[in-house]
Amino acid sequence: MSQLDEVCDTLKRTLKQQNITYKALAKQLNMSEANVKRMFSLKQFSLARLEDICHVACISLSDLFVLIEKQKDKLVQLSPEQEQELVDDVKLFLVAACVRDGWSFDEIIHHYQINQFECIQLMAKLDRLKIIQLLPNNQYKILIAQDFQWIPNGPLERFMEKEGIGKFMASSFVGENSFRFYIRGTYSQTSIDIIERKLNQLKKEVALLNQEDASLPLENRQHIGLLLAMRPWELSQFEQLRKS
Repeated sequence: MSQLDEVCDTLKRTLKQQNITYKALAKQLNMSEANVKRMFSLKQFSLARLEDICHVACISLSDLFVLIEKQKDKLVQLSPEQEQELVDDVKLFLVAACVRDGWSFDEIIHHYQINQFECIQLMAKLDRLKIIQLLPNNQYKILIAQDFQWIPNGPLERFMEKEGIGKFMASSFVGENSFRFYIRGTYSQTSIDIIERKLNQLKKEVALLNQEDASLPLENRQHIGLLLAMRPWELSQFEQLRKS
């Protein structure tokens, strides 16, 4: 992620946490809402404008840079040993997923078949694995970034391919909050690069939304799966008709 991406993402997260919309920000800056949206979309901020936005968010420029550094300190990828320990213990994997989504200790033991003693032990394991920092009174600080990556062909990816993705796709996707689309085409490398960049941006935005929504009551949130995929591919029926 470039430094401009980090600045823009941290600003958007900070504004959203304070319920400051683009419309409200535009009013404070004496700008149109469209220009504010364009400024964030293009990531074009003068130093003076950046300071103005920070002022609206009640933080200083130095506060902004501290927030950026704190996010950068988080793990973006686990080690093979960390991943393997998670997939070897389903309850540990579950608690890791819950804390990444901002669940409290009490919410975990209320919703799952994990008692208080077990949950303390599991969170202590996550602390040892450097996934969280365990704090007094069963509080914790998450140490992995929202957009952390699986190791390519690592334990987590192999587990999800076997246990998750096939079952996820075995659905009609017609219910509430369900959506599925498939697009095929023949694209230039330039267009493929653009598509990949947009998919990566969407992945970052989805991760950021999950982090922001962690502050909401659990009853106002629900588990959602989102799969983004792209690769060179042709229907086997088409492929069989190709001339050798």
